[in-house]
Amino acid sequence: MKKININVSTDKIKDFLFSRIDTSNPVEVEKVGRYIKYVEMFRQAERKVKEEGVSVTTENGSQKFIKSHPLLNEMNRINGSLLSIENSFNFLEEEETHSADDLL
Repeated sequence: MKKININVSTDKIKDFLFSRIDTSNPVEVEKVGRYIKYVEMFRQAERKVKEEGVSVTTENGSQKFIKSHPLLNEMNRINGSLLSIENSFNFLEEEETHSADDLL
């Protein structure tokens, strides 16, 4: 099975979003910037978790605990923020192209 690279460059994401919003609207432009920052934060946390593993061992005196990596919770929060920003975008309507066959 061929491995699929799902990490698209942030420049491609930014270009795509800018092509879908009104770039004269400062609020929409700011949302794109915030979205890109969250994507970068998520990827940074993801790299750290891959490096350290999904579980961490904590020692407190004679007690030893294995728990999930704290960045997993942060990744979930970042993901929620990304989804929230995505839902708040006011994307421009795409022009529909019709042909004569559509009238039949």
